[in-house]
Amino acid sequence: MVELETARKIALSQREAEEFDHFGRPAFRIKKKRVFATLWPKENRMMVKLSLIDQSVFGSFDPNIFYPVPNKWGLKGATFVELSKVRQDMLEDAIHTAWETANLKTIKSSKS
Repeated sequence: MVELETARKIALSQREAEEFDHFGRPAFRIKKKRVFATLWPKENRMMVKLSLIDQSVFGSFDPNIFYPVPNKWGLKGATFVELSKVRQDMLEDAIHTAWETANLKTIKSSKS
């Protein structure tokens, strides 16, 4: 189990990460551009933006802990993480993977 504050600290420990309000939820972005995670405090979960391959890999570990957001965003890699069930090391991996994905997209868009 991971507390909300621990999840927040992990997200903010990513290089150039910042927290901001995203439709009433704490969210985390890189370089003031790409969101890589959002906390859902009332539901005690976190959303991380993964590639579809990474979403599949994390989901294969335990689909009760890592699963696609049940809407069009889930089909694009948005993945819920149940904080009451996830091990901290797994959450750290998921957040860092989401950060890397966002960072790669930011680098690619700046080169265009």
